[in-house]
Amino acid sequence: MFESFETGDRVLQSEAFMQEEVRYNLIHRITEYPDAIRLTTADRKLIFTQSQGHNPWLWVSGELHEVQQTKLVQQLAEWVRTYDFPGISAQPETAKRFAEAFCGAKGKLYHTHMLLEAYQCLEVRKPAGVRGCLEQAGDKHVPVIAGFLAGFMKDAFGERLRAEDFLTMAAEDAASGDLYLWMAEHSPVSMAKITHRSARHARINDVYTPSGHRKQGYASALVAALCGRLLDEGLTPVLYADGKNPDSNKVYQSIGFQHAGQIADLKFD
Repeated sequence: MFESFETGDRVLQSEAFMQEEVRYNLIHRITEYPDAIRLTTADRKLIFTQSQGHNPWLWVSGELHEVQQTKLVQQLAEWVRTYDFPGISAQPETAKRFAEAFCGAKGKLYHTHMLLEAYQCLEVRKPAGVRGCLEQAGDKHVPVIAGFLAGFMKDAFGERLRAEDFLTMAAEDAASGDLYLWMAEHSPVSMAKITHRSARHARINDVYTPSGHRKQGYASALVAALCGRLLDEGLTPVLYADGKNPDSNKVYQSIGFQHAGQIADLKFD
């Protein structure tokens, strides 16, 4: 019924998947991990993939009728019943179907942890009048990046960690060439990262501005500048935003991002 697949499998290039590729863009990255679970069906109407310790992501083709989707998801939940997953990420109704079947068999409960709004930018609108400029992060910025990462984790997930805890990650980000800063008066005031490139898209993540520099348009200018570079590369910028954060959603929409669907992040109790 279900079979393993390799990175680059035709399921990732199918017309059905590409129609929802923006919403499910993270699947491309997950399938690249050597130890990832990668499952599909013979007709390539489903993708189920997980990197160790994280939620699996589940895509089911919209070409299937609702009854067919429900049956297939239930069969998948039975197939992977011996695994211990922390949750599931999928289109909200699909995530609920899987959670009900999987948790029901294990005597567990589930709850909605987060609703992610998927966006793509086909044409960027750069904000006017924002002082400063884009700069690629380098080694000299590692302490600042570490502080920004600590602030990002606190704002996004409520985790109170020290900047020192992120020095290794900050050094890796600076060395990657994909982390950028917005500089105002020669000081970093905002951060964003091109976290992954696939054949058609590039995903932006870790967008953060310290509280003392907010409401100045720095994040908008930074993300817009990155979008311009990616569009010049022939890639469509994509990102996920927390549905509970209306400010960030408005910022992305103001610079040209268009909504491309929701992903429900459910956690199993």
